[in-house]
Amino acid sequence: MDHLAAAEEQIASQRLQQKLQEVNVAAQAHLAPVQDHVNFTLQKAYFKCAYECFDRSRKQEEITRCVENCSIPVSNAQQKFDNEMAQFQERLQRALMVCQDKYETAKMQKKPGALNDMVSCADQSIQDGIKMLPLLADKLKASLSVRDNSS
Repeated sequence: MDHLAAAEEQIASQRLQQKLQEVNVAAQAHLAPVQDHVNFTLQKAYFKCAYECFDRSRKQEEITRCVENCSIPVSNAQQKFDNEMAQFQERLQRALMVCQDKYETAKMQKKPGALNDMVSCADQSIQDGIKMLPLLADKLKASLSVRDNSS
């Protein structure tokens, strides 16, 4: 019976890994325009701005301060993106921990179907997370002024 339970847990773990991979794929799909905006539009603007800072009439200190000021929009956007993603990941982790806690309790109480309940709970949490990704992407696009289909 112990080997059977271990095998079932391993299968459940593999199913959850597949579901988590679905979250990663969905996140990349929904957030690609935001990352593109940060990595290309804002970086390009940063380099243009920084280039303009290099003027022989300026002192090195002024050039350094100018370049630092040019980096602020990119830094702020990246920080905003990172914070939103961290919050998303924390929410998903908390939801999955609740499922795990329910499973551990049910397992201790020897409730039948505990593993299937845990997988179902985790699947629902993951699906809820995937449904949140378009909203998260829209929120980031609005706060970073990302235009769709921008080049």
